[in-house]
Amino acid sequence: MLDQKTIDIVKSTVPVLEQHGEAITTRFYQLMFGNHPELLNIFNHANQKQGRQQRALAGAVYAAAAYIDNLEAILPVVKQIGHKHRSLGIKPEHYPIVGKHLLLAIKDVLGDAATDEVIDAWAKAYGVIADAFISVEAEMYEEAAKQKGGWDGFRRFIVEKKVVESDVITSFYLKPVDHKEIADFQPGQYISIKLDIEGEKFTHIRQYSLSDAPGKDYYRISVKREAGTPNPDGMVSNYLHDSVEEGEILQISAPAGDFVLDTDKETPVVLLSGGVGLTPMMSMLKTVADVQPERKVIFIHAAQNGNVHALRDEVEELTKLENVTSYFFYDSPTEEDRKNNRFDVEGYVTRDWLDEKVPTKDADFYFCGPLPFMKAINRSLTELGVQEERIHFEFFGPKAALV
Repeated sequence: MLDQKTIDIVKSTVPVLEQHGEAITTRFYQLMFGNHPELLNIFNHANQKQGRQQRALAGAVYAAAAYIDNLEAILPVVKQIGHKHRSLGIKPEHYPIVGKHLLLAIKDVLGDAATDEVIDAWAKAYGVIADAFISVEAEMYEEAAKQKGGWDGFRRFIVEKKVVESDVITSFYLKPVDHKEIADFQPGQYISIKLDIEGEKFTHIRQYSLSDAPGKDYYRISVKREAGTPNPDGMVSNYLHDSVEEGEILQISAPAGDFVLDTDKETPVVLLSGGVGLTPMMSMLKTVADVQPERKVIFIHAAQNGNVHALRDEVEELTKLENVTSYFFYDSPTEEDRKNNRFDVEGYVTRDWLDEKVPTKDADFYFCGPLPFMKAINRSLTELGVQEERIHFEFFGPKAALV
């Protein structure tokens, strides 16, 4: 436990962290990777280059400081990050390295303002925060390994089938090389894939949502090609699209993630997706169809046009069920889209449309997609009076602000 003086000092740094948080975390990564380049085998290089990881860590550090006297309040955030850490292979021995370089970065950025007293208080606080993460993650590692069909670390899977779903999205069907059982998962969860790409010095690890219902003898991921050489995200997605063929072996972690469909509820569920954000929604939609045939579900997907709209046939097949309704939004439909009536609405998902078509008063909402899409959906639902506890969303990558 922390003494009151330490708590007071840490909480007094909250305004400084708000102002300099991103500068501190940017410097932190520079220092840590400079001294421990082997950690680049774990961290997402693309998020580093884009600054997303720095912003996310700054937010986490700020929250930890603000709630240092009540860490229970941020336990959901700890668990969310813990899922990512478990899927990446972050272990207890990594935490002292992180703590050392975080303190160095605080001192580096704040200069004389980071007195010995402040640094000492933060060292104590970090120890408590690290212990919370290590404890939560230890349970997650044990659960992942000991569950039926589970395993520790990364397991070898073969690409049994590769299916082009649209101009930009391809699905990969993955089965274990050892032919043994695979762990079940909750609809909405993801797996991590670890890749050694020829010519690359470090390993690349990426998370991909599972895009099929649980209970199968395979996992399916549906990957969007992130085009453009300057785009660091494109390295892994392009490699999967261009170089990974049927019969190849991939290293995969057990399913993880806390963005999951609550199948204990019977309330109507609304699934909203933009672009490749439909992948966890497909898992949720198929699960409702499989195990909750009486539960009303509305599936809303926004895409540029039919050329990039993946898995549409699967959704249309499920729409034949009495409890499933679907709507497709295209903001730039092609002439062929118009001719064949491939979409329901031209344009974007708006608050007024949701108000007219969706039972916002008693439904649970799940959404995922590009950040502008997510911001717009979150704003619309909030303005329509949907309660916060009925709004659920997932970021592809580090957490960002929706307001």
